[in-house]
Amino acid sequence: MKRKIINIAVIAHVDAGKSTLVDAFLNQCGVFRENENIVEQVMDSNDQERERGITIYSKNCAVEYGEYKINIVDTPGHADFSSEVERIMKTVDTVILLVDSSEGPMPQTRFVLSKALELGLKPILLINKIDKKDQRVEEVVDEVMELFLELDATDDQLEFTTLYGIAKEGIVVDSMDQKGKNLDPLFETIIHQVGAYPNENADNPLQFQISSLAYDNFIGRLGIGRVFNGKIKKQQQVGIAKNDGSKGKGKINDLFVYQGLKRVSVEEAVAGDIVIISGVDGLTIGDTICYQDNIIPMPPITIEEPTMSMNFLVNTSPFAGRVGKLLTTRNINERLQKELEVNVGLRVEVLSDSSVDGFKVLGRGELHLSVLIETMRREGFELGVSRPEVIFHKDEKGNTLEPMEKVLVDIPTEYQGSVINSLNLRKGILLEMDSNGTRDKIIYNVPSRGLIGFKTEFINVTRGNGVLVKSLNGYEQYKGAIPKRKNGALISMANGVSSPYALNNLEDRGELFIDPGVEVYEGMIIGSHSKEDDLNVNPTTGKKLSNVRSSGNDDAIKLTPPRKFTLEESLEFIEVDELVEVTPSDLRLRKKYLTVNERKQHRNDF
Repeated sequence: MKRKIINIAVIAHVDAGKSTLVDAFLNQCGVFRENENIVEQVMDSNDQERERGITIYSKNCAVEYGEYKINIVDTPGHADFSSEVERIMKTVDTVILLVDSSEGPMPQTRFVLSKALELGLKPILLINKIDKKDQRVEEVVDEVMELFLELDATDDQLEFTTLYGIAKEGIVVDSMDQKGKNLDPLFETIIHQVGAYPNENADNPLQFQISSLAYDNFIGRLGIGRVFNGKIKKQQQVGIAKNDGSKGKGKINDLFVYQGLKRVSVEEAVAGDIVIISGVDGLTIGDTICYQDNIIPMPPITIEEPTMSMNFLVNTSPFAGRVGKLLTTRNINERLQKELEVNVGLRVEVLSDSSVDGFKVLGRGELHLSVLIETMRREGFELGVSRPEVIFHKDEKGNTLEPMEKVLVDIPTEYQGSVINSLNLRKGILLEMDSNGTRDKIIYNVPSRGLIGFKTEFINVTRGNGVLVKSLNGYEQYKGAIPKRKNGALISMANGVSSPYALNNLEDRGELFIDPGVEVYEGMIIGSHSKEDDLNVNPTTGKKLSNVRSSGNDDAIKLTPPRKFTLEESLEFIEVDELVEVTPSDLRLRKKYLTVNERKQHRNDF
């Protein structure tokens, strides 16, 4: 059992190549059979991860290199899922910091690196994608060094090893003038810099801290974490030091370790390894599993507070229950409570307004919350979702503080003026600007609430040629009012089916969101008004027929294709008096109050 164990995490900004590097680890160490059909980014196994092309959940695997077992944790790069990064950092011995050879360190690189440095880890820098035509390796290494200095790295941490590679080809080299064959230089650096976890820790009293939770349909809730001291065994009676300070007891039914991508049942695991246990009820992240008669709690795992909230409401539209099967407050509450068990960056509160059935859900950003909504939608839930709102804080003097985000945009120079003007209107402050003659790189500090709805505008302004990256940049004093949406809404004032004739007449009034033949209801938003105010319209009107006019002439009507929204675009578009109706098959925009009279009665509420 005295194995040489090293635990590492791969951290980076989105699209730097983390999951691709893990693929290369698995390939070189013979995890896949020769005739096996290998899927790229094999660790991104969740449906939404594959569709969105990002890592959402931290995941584990293990490889064998010589006499060493190396546990690898693949982490998300997006700031909205930073709680996934925060909680696993304590389980690893070092981190591989991946940086794109062209982009250099991005705003989210700062966050993941800061968490590693705070815990005293000494990163290994891997400059990835060195085969790019626009690579600028020397400048990028200097930029990373500056980032280490800004984050107050220790002298030891500043002496990080720098490697270069092409993760897609499974190649890493010690210097740019070498030709690589495999990942051996990276493996050797890990072994030389970190070394195996001390074997003598296996003789200490048991300390195993839960850093992640999962669920198995056959054996129930699973606790995942690192054994820091002692040995842990199957069928063992244990004591539990809860993250909130309380204590309890339990019994471990099953014990697993990682072998490649699989979890393998074992009788015993020793200090240093990452293991999975089942059978212990009520486990939460941060709990310490100890010997029953010697409970020694480890420092609790703390997660940064949420920055944004949305209301998850019972669907009250006339179409409620047509598609979804999970509609009630109880259904939504049970699902959110289940999510809280594994999603540590989330908070749930019951709405204080007793006239509204629903919950206030607090998360780390729009994407963090929209992934949860999309997951619930696919599980058969129906709900109404409000516009995202930032969470304000108060300082000691009672001043209102709001979350700020560091925004990096990379755009063609011709769009510079429009983007700068838009960010200025959203109370942004220009920090840096650099240009190579054809493209500009601009860094802004912008209130989080100012960025709600900005992504769609940014894509339109830059004709899809811009890159936008953002990450939390602390809290500052409230920056004042930010202009609302420029256009009002076209609101259906009738129930029925939209007709080509009516939609053709409404095209002059603004941009439409629906096709002909779509069922609508009173209060449903069917388009964007060309003016600032809302306009009540009837999209169901048919042509009046006479002896000389027939409905057949509708065939000649040519309508502009309507604008279709994704879930994120819907959440960006709506205002505070509007909701997104989410069902398994449809997304609809609607007013919170459906009838004209109700909206008049409550117009001062918003």
